[in-house]
Amino acid sequence: MPRTALVLRPEPGNAHTRAALAAAGIEARALPLFQVESRAWEVPDVRDYDALLITSANAVRHAGAGLARLATLPVVAVGAATARAARAAGLTVELVGSGDAAGAVAQAQAYPRLLHLAGRDRAGKLALPAVTVYASVAVTPPAEALAAALDAVVLLHSPRAAARFAALAAGLPRERVRVAALSEAVLAAAGGGWQAGAAARAPTDLALVECAAGLAIDP
Repeated sequence: MPRTALVLRPEPGNAHTRAALAAAGIEARALPLFQVESRAWEVPDVRDYDALLITSANAVRHAGAGLARLATLPVVAVGAATARAARAAGLTVELVGSGDAAGAVAQAQAYPRLLHLAGRDRAGKLALPAVTVYASVAVTPPAEALAAALDAVVLLHSPRAAARFAALAAGLPRERVRVAALSEAVLAAAGGGWQAGAAARAPTDLALVECAAGLAIDP
């Protein structure tokens, strides 16, 4: 019988990931370690930029009314899910990356003056002007809820989530927990000692679900 999965990312992404796991035959539970909140921001002069870099659909969801004032700029989206969110908000997506922010920037040579609509806590260091439009704020689950990780596969979407889960699960026997990570960097942030751990073949939610499904059905 497949192991269950535990999804730590905030909503609404949590529900999307759990639905994909269910479609793969894996029962999944939600245990968000963060909630996404809007942040006040100053809208810069649109004439100073050639395009918007959007590295998370959360930036689109939480940018608020200021986003419309930047709608004349084309969008460089980090991946397909971010591109869908941008189009749904009425933005024009000109370039879609493969899930890596630095890679998307490298592809966007036609737009030398990029403005990054970003979250407060950014894992990578992009040498770009950025405005913070949202923040992922940590929430602390009940201690007993963490026990759901035992004999399950935990999906880790970011280095921050991986490190936080490792800290919160300090009292759990790691040899009974498997972890599936969005990338090798995310897997490294979780530390060692897990029963099993693997990184997705690509930095996308679909690839992470496939990785988790593989860990769930292995003996």
